[in-house]
Amino acid sequence: MEKEEPGQFVSTNLHKVMQVRNLTESTFVLRLERRNMQFKPGQHIVVGPEGEMDQREYSIYSGENDHYLEILVREVPDGKVSLQLRQSRPGQLLQVNGPFGSFGPEKFELFSSKLVFVASGTGISPFHSIVRSWPEIDYLLFHGVRYKNEAYEKNDYDPSRYILCTSKEGTKENSGRVTRFLTVYPLSADMLFYLCGNNNMIYEVHNILTDKGVPAENIFTEIYF
Repeated sequence: MEKEEPGQFVSTNLHKVMQVRNLTESTFVLRLERRNMQFKPGQHIVVGPEGEMDQREYSIYSGENDHYLEILVREVPDGKVSLQLRQSRPGQLLQVNGPFGSFGPEKFELFSSKLVFVASGTGISPFHSIVRSWPEIDYLLFHGVRYKNEAYEKNDYDPSRYILCTSKEGTKENSGRVTRFLTVYPLSADMLFYLCGNNNMIYEVHNILTDKGVPAENIFTEIYF
């Protein structure tokens, strides 16, 4: 239950901060008490400082069976909420609402289809939740980032299924934007494709896939603003 009062936002959905795990200078994982929240991997929650109106949507990063709740946050310059979340300390209370959304494969598709996940930056969050929940599924994950240190916790994925694409730093793996790599990678029209990231990547990858003969009903998107 929530109510708004003059100059204040009061929420009963308060979750205690357990840990702040820094991944890069600007990106971190915020771990919260789960408080028995039930969610489907791929869904998102709305998080903000206790008692304030400002909140932001974040895809759930933790797995369905984890006893905690995690989100992957990129600190945005002059971004009010992300800066406050970065400064959170264990024991502090944050307001959390949700879960919301329906992005991600249905359970009957998890073990009957080849799944292709395409992410840019922190858009990898829902796929981390899905893979952590069901590591045995048949998936392929393309992760487009600028620099190789933005391959957030890539050891959580099967290395034979994780493809890192760096746009601003050459590596021994796959340099170049994820969209360029997808144009030459062999893909099948009967695969299910899930795209999460900035809108430019989403539109470009959608066009690449349809040009390869993938039907629109096999492409699912979640845009990060």
